[in-house]
Amino acid sequence: MGTQLRASYCHHSGWCSTTIPAASLHSYSSSVLSRIYDPLNISKRLVLDRSLSFSLVNKDVIRRRRRRRKNYEHGSIVASGNVAAPLWDSWKPPEDSSAPSLSDILWPAAGAFAAMAILGKMDHILAPKGLSMTIAPLGAVCAVLFATPSTPAARKYNMFMAQIGCAAIGVLAFSILGPGWLARSTALAASIAFMIYARASHPPAASLPILFIDGVKLHGLNFWYALFPGAAGCVILCLIQEIVCYLKDNVKF
Repeated sequence: MGTQLRASYCHHSGWCSTTIPAASLHSYSSSVLSRIYDPLNISKRLVLDRSLSFSLVNKDVIRRRRRRRKNYEHGSIVASGNVAAPLWDSWKPPEDSSAPSLSDILWPAAGAFAAMAILGKMDHILAPKGLSMTIAPLGAVCAVLFATPSTPAARKYNMFMAQIGCAAIGVLAFSILGPGWLARSTALAASIAFMIYARASHPPAASLPILFIDGVKLHGLNFWYALFPGAAGCVILCLIQEIVCYLKDNVKF
């Protein structure tokens, strides 16, 4: 059995071992052997290895910092103060909100007054037919359109989709289940499910099914209730909203 020479040298990724058979030892030149066993060369390689590992560590740290910064910009990191917010914070007004000006209060209130006045005038015209435009859900629609026009509930798609769909659900629930608590509960649950599915969140529309089921005067409308008075009244309120928003933006005091 021939003797073997095991030479260990340092590689840039760590220490590795090579085995040189004694029979083929003469094929290795003296320069190669001196390069392997040279202590100065080994020390240089150790310094190079340390510098490479240090640079890799720095790159890893930089990569982690970039990932954290990217996650923070996309909102995946939540401040610890927001996670454990006290329950009573929702009962207090927002701290960063500024006090509204007089025009911001007056114009929405004037728009609501004008809307109910116009709808009331239309009631006199529709009174011989036993119909009314001043239904309670339209009052909630006025609050949404005039006070918070930038919220999702004030979008025209949300408003008309929810008004028509929820009113039709109320008529359908009354036709199948008749008057009573079961029809009201089923119609309300179906209306909320419809608004979520259609991505048309408009809270005032959820009261339309209950209004129809409990309102005897509205039963004669049948499925026309999907368009009147809810959707028809919203057309008038949208026109008034445009005037109110224009006055709020251009006439300030």
